[in-house]
Amino acid sequence: MIKHLKLTKAVVAMALGIVALIVAKIMENYKMEGNQVVLSVAGVLFIASALIFLYPIVFAKKADKDGKSVELQPVEKEPENQALNAS
Repeated sequence: MIKHLKLTKAVVAMALGIVALIVAKIMENYKMEGNQVVLSVAGVLFIASALIFLYPIVFAKKADKDGKSVELQPVEKEPENQALNAS
């Protein structure tokens, strides 16, 4: 589902945010300078990943002509379907 909706960048940004948060907390425990900068980078990464997660919802295709129903339709895998039918 993540590949179909093209959310790999959001997952990577979320993982980097978690790593940055852990680094900031370690820096805080050892009383090192710059932990606030790393914490703000983690926050920016979390916000960016949240916006990227919202992208498929905002730009979803309308399913009916009236525009009342909206569906998220992942891209179909054409080569696999053709390979199964050829066998």
